[in-house]
Amino acid sequence: MHNLMQDWPMLVGRIIDHAARFHPKRKLITRSVEGPIVESTWAKTRANSLRVSQALQKLGIGSGDVVGVMAWNTGRHMEVWFGVPGAGAALHTLNPRLFADQLVYVINHAEDKVLMIDHDLVPIIEAIWDRLTHVKHVVILTDADHMPDTSLPDVTCYEEWIAEGDGDFDWVKVDETNACGICYTSGTTGNPKGVVYTHRSNTLHAMASVQPDMLGLSSSDTIMPVVPLFHANGWSIGYAAPMVGARMVMPGRDMTPGALHEMLQIGRVSITAAVPTIWMLLLQHMEAEGLTLEALERVVIGGSSCPRAVIEKFQNNYDVQVLHAWGMTELSPLGTVCSFKPEVLEMESAARVDVQETTGHPPFTVDIKITDDAGQTLPWDNATQGRLWARGAAVVGRYLKADEHAADADGWFDTGDVSTIDENGYMRITDRSKDVIKSGGEWISSIELENVAVGHPDVAEAAAIGVPHEKWDERPILVIVPRPGATPEKQAILDLVGTRFAKWQVPDDVVFMDEIPHTATGKISKLNLRKILQDTGYKLPG
Repeated sequence: MHNLMQDWPMLVGRIIDHAARFHPKRKLITRSVEGPIVESTWAKTRANSLRVSQALQKLGIGSGDVVGVMAWNTGRHMEVWFGVPGAGAALHTLNPRLFADQLVYVINHAEDKVLMIDHDLVPIIEAIWDRLTHVKHVVILTDADHMPDTSLPDVTCYEEWIAEGDGDFDWVKVDETNACGICYTSGTTGNPKGVVYTHRSNTLHAMASVQPDMLGLSSSDTIMPVVPLFHANGWSIGYAAPMVGARMVMPGRDMTPGALHEMLQIGRVSITAAVPTIWMLLLQHMEAEGLTLEALERVVIGGSSCPRAVIEKFQNNYDVQVLHAWGMTELSPLGTVCSFKPEVLEMESAARVDVQETTGHPPFTVDIKITDDAGQTLPWDNATQGRLWARGAAVVGRYLKADEHAADADGWFDTGDVSTIDENGYMRITDRSKDVIKSGGEWISSIELENVAVGHPDVAEAAAIGVPHEKWDERPILVIVPRPGATPEKQAILDLVGTRFAKWQVPDDVVFMDEIPHTATGKISKLNLRKILQDTGYKLPG
């Protein structure tokens, strides 16, 4: 009686097939890179994706090849999102904010044969073209009227390119374990590492992410991914939305608070997703302009820890539920989402917000645990901190071209995070293992210090780091960027922190800066921050 069910490979082409067949007129609304707001549908997206696959095959691109894509969140990007794996190739998303050397490294390391880029990003590729070793073709994602003058050889106009095909094409048949996409880690230490997603892992990951206890996504929703599709597999939204037939609103390249608010309103977006910095700026903009959110119901916040003040403002001032999430490139990226289990719904409102400061619980397909440095499993008591490990259907097994496995013999991947887990399975990231502040043999969470500090009305951004100390090994300090026009007082910030932390955990100093350095993915670069303080001769007071 073994294997009496149909053989139905999990291929991402089936996702867009489903959307086009059962939700054909559902709209994709895009602020185009050229400027105007344009509309498409799932049926049209699939048709153009097939033309992309057809055109790539004519270039000789197929199974085992890699196509690099550097583009903003647009309808054209969604066509490429499915068209590249539909040709049997792997879609390699490229971050235009990477430093030139990093960009050259990832394009060459992945062996991209074709680059597909938005027309405003052409100068980035022009500057590194002579250093690219495998690229043979460049397709510019625009129409004939907006083709730029460029020094790149033999460029192709996307709209004319796909118009040459008739769309009478079938997705290239591949195994579900074939490469579907490639994302590189941010490479804060050493070169970036390539994570290769399969058709199967992307499909299973999307199925997990749409569940009611995760994003709760359905065909009645309109989702706007503010997180770029080139960040950590686009948080899988590019697969999740068509899987359920949701409407999509694509914000394009304009990430200013005013532009994002406009798209939220125009598209009547019900759910959106981005890193905390984006939402902090949006909230400030709405407060200053007296704006509202008419349709928004849920906002997914991940990428870094979400401050309590952001959670409370969304929920108390705008009646928008915050879904605090955690993940990483190596997890495709979803690891946990903070939706409410019955045990949490029974709590008072303030206690529920306490829970929302955690990053939630994992879906089926993800397993987590915490251990000490010796590998011994630690208790789930909401207090004991340990190294966080993950395994599952969409967790990396080995990095691209790496000799060694990324996970241990039992499939556990060391995330590099430090966390606690409570009795209900809610996980709280307390730090990156390399950023946790170790003072007098105890650990102090830099993330929690930062989250409390940004609750001060005059603070725009905060970073907590450990500074060497002769007696205590390290002592924490806070680096603060004031809000425009504000002059926060050092003691007021320390007093605020003192309401949530024991006296020995309160930072020894507050340093004010005009800006804090960030990585290409928008995270605070504590490596560069420490270097700045070192170069300026900073010393702890007293």
